[in-house]
Amino acid sequence: MAGTRVIFYHKHHTSARTRFLLMRHGGVCAPDPLPTLSQIIEKEVGAADDRDKVALHPAAPIRAVEQGLGLGSGDVEAQGSFRVKVDAPGGEIQVFLARFTAIDPPFDLAERIDGRFIDLTQARSLTPTELEMLRCAYEYILG
Repeated sequence: MAGTRVIFYHKHHTSARTRFLLMRHGGVCAPDPLPTLSQIIEKEVGAADDRDKVALHPAAPIRAVEQGLGLGSGDVEAQGSFRVKVDAPGGEIQVFLARFTAIDPPFDLAERIDGRFIDLTQARSLTPTELEMLRCAYEYILG
């Protein structure tokens, strides 16, 4: 699904420590980085106000990336009321959010894909577009 990306995160059940999966390519969008010059054009965070809109359901793109990473069914949960639309060279990209469901972050997965988990404070090297998406995601996650 070329027009979609997924940001994966883990929020600890007791401490609420939130970490994002940084991919091998140096960004948080999976499976591929956002193209250079990408810009956010729309943020849908929370309950949908415009129920007449037709929107792509996040389950299919999240499942595709989940399988590509070698995760089992149920290892992540789609955060259906979070969606960011990005204007990119080549067309619009929709970015979805998925939460790892395990008690601890899957560090073995991160190591296997040559990635790592980062806190929001460690995201300074990301592009301005990804930083803005993480800010929106963090606000959504913490409610």
